Amino acid sequence: MNFGIILHVLGYVCTFEAGFLVLPLMVSLIYREFYVSPAYLAVIAICLVLGFLILRRKPKTKGLYAKEGMVTVALSWIVLSLLGALPFTIAGEIPSYIDAIFETVSGFTTTGSSILTDLDAMSHASRFWRSFTHWVGGMGVLVFILAIVPMKGGEFVNLMRAESPGPSVSKMVPRLRDTAFVLYAIYMGLTAAECVILLFSGMPAFDAICITMGTAGTGGFSARGSGMADYTLFQQGVITVFMIMFGVNFNAYFLVLRKKWKQAIRSEEVLVYLGVIAASVTIITANIAGMYPSVFRAFHEAFFQVGSIITTTGYATADFNEWPTISRVVLMTLVFIGACAGSTGGGLKVSRVIIMVKGIGKEITSLIHPRSVKKVRMDGRAVEEVVVQSVNAYIALYLVIFVVSVLLIAIDNKDIVTTFTSVAVTFNNIGPGLGEVGPMGNFYAMSNFSKIVLSFDMLAGRLELLPILMIFVPSAWQSKHGKKGKGGKKGSLKKPERSQKNVFSEHEGIC
Repeated sequence: MNFGIILHVLGYVCTFEAGFLVLPLMVSLIYREFYVSPAYLAVIAICLVLGFLILRRKPKTKGLYAKEGMVTVALSWIVLSLLGALPFTIAGEIPSYIDAIFETVSGFTTTGSSILTDLDAMSHASRFWRSFTHWVGGMGVLVFILAIVPMKGGEFVNLMRAESPGPSVSKMVPRLRDTAFVLYAIYMGLTAAECVILLFSGMPAFDAICITMGTAGTGGFSARGSGMADYTLFQQGVITVFMIMFGVNFNAYFLVLRKKWKQAIRSEEVLVYLGVIAASVTIITANIAGMYPSVFRAFHEAFFQVGSIITTTGYATADFNEWPTISRVVLMTLVFIGACAGSTGGGLKVSRVIIMVKGIGKEITSLIHPRSVKKVRMDGRAVEEVVVQSVNAYIALYLVIFVVSVLLIAIDNKDIVTTFTSVAVTFNNIGPGLGEVGPMGNFYAMSNFSKIVLSFDMLAGRLELLPILMIFVPSAWQSKHGKKGKGGKKGSLKKPERSQKNVFSEHEGIC
C-alpha cells in the first residue's frame, strides 16, 4: 500500500475543501450573517493547515493500484464529510455533530435526506453550503481535482474509476486530465443553462443557484422550508427536465459534442431509461388523475416525482406518501433502478438492470436449449461473461448490505415502511422515503446509531460499494503487493496496472 500517495491526495482534498468553504463564507458576508462567518473561517483555517502539513511531504512514488485508488477515494469522502460538517456545529445551527455529519454526508453523496426541522431558520450561508455539497459530490471532488491539478501517471484513472458514479469508467480522450476536464465542462455547461433559465423565469437568484446545484448533483436539498411548493409550474417543469438530463450518461453528451448523433441516440441504456420514465409517468398519471383538478396537473405531478425519484434527486412537489399504493410501488421500484451509469444519479443504474435482465433471459434459454450459445448483448456488442458475473456479484453484495442495514435500523423499532424505505432511499441516494421519512418528514427522530448506519449506506451507495468496504479489509492495507515471484526470488513491487478495472465494472461508458 502506497501510504505516501494516499496522504498526498488527502492533502489536496483538505486544501480544495478550504477553497469550497470560501463560497459560503462570502454568502454570509453578502447577507450580513456575521454570526456564522467565524465558523466558516475557522474550518477554512483547519483545512488549510491540514492540507499544508500533508502536502509538505512528497510521496516517494506516485503509483496507484486499483485497491489504493478505492481506499484513497473512500478516505477522501470521509475526510470531506467530517470537515464539511464542522461549520454547522461550530455555528450552532446543527448542535449535534452526528446530525451535522449525517447532513453533510447526505449532501456530498447527493442523497438529500435531512435531519433539519426548520430550514428557514438556517442562515443563507449554511443553506448554500448544503446545496453546494450536492454540486461538488455530483461529479466527484477527485474528478474535480484531477481536472485542475496536473497529476502525472495513467494510474490515477483508478481514482476516477473508484469515485465516478457508475459501473465503469474509461477515458473519453487520451489524457486522464482532459477526460476529467471534459466531464466538468459538460457538467458546468448544463448547470449554467438551468440556472439562467430559472433566473429568467423569475426565480430569486439565491433559490435559482441552490436549486440548480441540487438538480445538477441530483441531490435534492431545497433552498427553503416549503421545498418546491412555492415555485411556478413552469419552473418545476424546467427542474424536471434538467433532473432527467443529469440522469443521462454523460458519454451521450460527449458523443453529441463530437457530432456522433446516431451513436448517442441509439444508446440502449438511455433509451431504456427514457422508456421507464415514460411508462412510470403514464401509470401514475392514470392512477392519481382523480386526486387533482385536471389530467394535466396529475401529469405534471407524476412527471416531476418520477423524474425526481429515478434520477435520485429527491425533490418533491407533492406528498406522494398519500398517493395510491400502485403509484407508491412504482416510485419505490424506481428507487432501486436509478439513473444511467456515468450520470450524477444513484441507484443500481439502468445498465446493470439491463445486463441483469438479459443475463436471466440467457440462463432460461440455456435451460430450454442446452446446446445453444447465446451472448448477452448491449448496444450491438457482446458483453463478456466476466462482466455479467461482476454485475451479479455487485447485486448480491448490494442485497447483503441492504438486508443487514434494515436489520440494524430495525433496532429503532420504527414501523416497517419507515425502516425499509429509510435504508432504500439512503443506500440509493434518493432522499425522501415513505412513512416517517416521507417527503413531508425527515430523519431527525432516528437514533444516532441509525444515523451512523445510514451515513455509511449513503457513502457505500455513492461510491459503488467496494471503495467504502475496502477500508475494512485488512489485506488491503498491506504495504507490499507481493513477496516472491514465480521462481521463488524476491520480486520488486509490481508496477501499477494502468488498465486494471473495478471488479464490478461492466458496460463501457465514461463512468
